[in-house]
Amino acid sequence: MNNKEFISELSRRTGYTATSTQKMVDTVIEALGDAFQDGQAVAIDGFGTFEVRKKMERIMVNPATQQRMLVPPKLVLTFRPAGGWKDEIKNQAQ
Repeated sequence: MNNKEFISELSRRTGYTATSTQKMVDTVIEALGDAFQDGQAVAIDGFGTFEVRKKMERIMVNPATQQRMLVPPKLVLTFRPAGGWKDEIKNQAQ
């Protein structure tokens, strides 16, 4: 599902116009981005948790040259789905 399809489906379900739905989605995404910039986790009940985590520095080995390199620490965005989503996806695969 791309952005246009998502906005169309969301506006159909909520009864708002596509333009106002797009503005609402943009506002939510902007608020999420601001929270991530501040290093805060965002938990959405029934959906999951977005979290900024710090990956520690590590030593990497180039398989072709066997040269060792130091990879600096970095921040990554992670997502943990709510428990119900995990079970639902597992059941669909079977």
